[in-house]
Amino acid sequence: MIQSITSNLESYLQNFHMPVIRWTDILEMLILAFLLYHIFLWFKNTRARSLMKGIIVIIVFIIIAALLNMTTILWIVRNVASIAIIALVVLLQPELRSALESLGEKNIFRSLFPSLISSTHPEGRFTDTTINEIVRGTFAMARVKTGALIVVEQKTPLQEYERTGITIDGVVTSQLLINIFEKNTPLHDGAVIIRGDRITSATCYLPLTDNKLDKDLGTRHRAGLGISEVTDSLTIIVSEETGQVSLAYKGHLERDVNQDRVRRALELLQDKGENAEKKNGSEAGGTDESSVFRVRTARKRKAGAGAGGKKKTEEAGTEPGAAASAEGTASAEKQGKRGEA
Repeated sequence: MIQSITSNLESYLQNFHMPVIRWTDILEMLILAFLLYHIFLWFKNTRARSLMKGIIVIIVFIIIAALLNMTTILWIVRNVASIAIIALVVLLQPELRSALESLGEKNIFRSLFPSLISSTHPEGRFTDTTINEIVRGTFAMARVKTGALIVVEQKTPLQEYERTGITIDGVVTSQLLINIFEKNTPLHDGAVIIRGDRITSATCYLPLTDNKLDKDLGTRHRAGLGISEVTDSLTIIVSEETGQVSLAYKGHLERDVNQDRVRRALELLQDKGENAEKKNGSEAGGTDESSVFRVRTARKRKAGAGAGGKKKTEEAGTEPGAAASAEGTASAEKQGKRGEA
């Protein structure tokens, strides 16, 4: 038996040939791994994920029909297959567009050789004065509950949205922003678009998001989130009902932020010298601004839920204690009266 096993092993080793691996094969595997990773990531972050579940269900039914030789269903599948592919492309048109845009925005050579290739300017996309004016104007409007919608352009051009509004072309100042969004003025309705250190346009119409939002959020928040889904711009939203300031970036909404948070978001968008180095470091570590938005939003929700639970627990624990204390005081007073009598 041992001899037969040995002979079989020797014959197998004689017929076994290790393929020659070339450097092009390694490069091909890396490219395929990169593409598959981003395709799966795209499916995870878009509605294509739920759509693919439905497609998988249909494929399972087709396999069952083929096994059971259901000729009518198979005939329908053969005739509808070509139309279904075109319909799938039409249904996923927004997701495909955003995926191609995000792929075009990635600077692969810059991420590989950050020290050799650098496109940042010392002054950044806009100056520190512009950041101060935006923050000052935003929270001045928040204090008096003046609704505002401010879109700060990054890399994706916003000319198609600027054409829907009125051209301003003025230097960014807090007074100008407050005057634009003042109630009952001709320019208060719509969004303001900022490029660099200038307000380019006002009363601009923005695309609305299709995502489900809380019922206390209105059209202004839907528009701010919608423009962040189709571009890489940062949107600052001031609620007219509550005066809270929110940030929308890459399809994620962060509510009730303070001045330091808005300033930090604008500094990251500014892409100025030291901020660019920090941004590159965070990208190398596998995090980006959109993931920071997701983490902060999740933390706020958990903190709100925890605070609500704690408050209820304290109320539940305080009431019996107060009742017991009142009963003890009443009994002591009765005993005192009896002693006096």
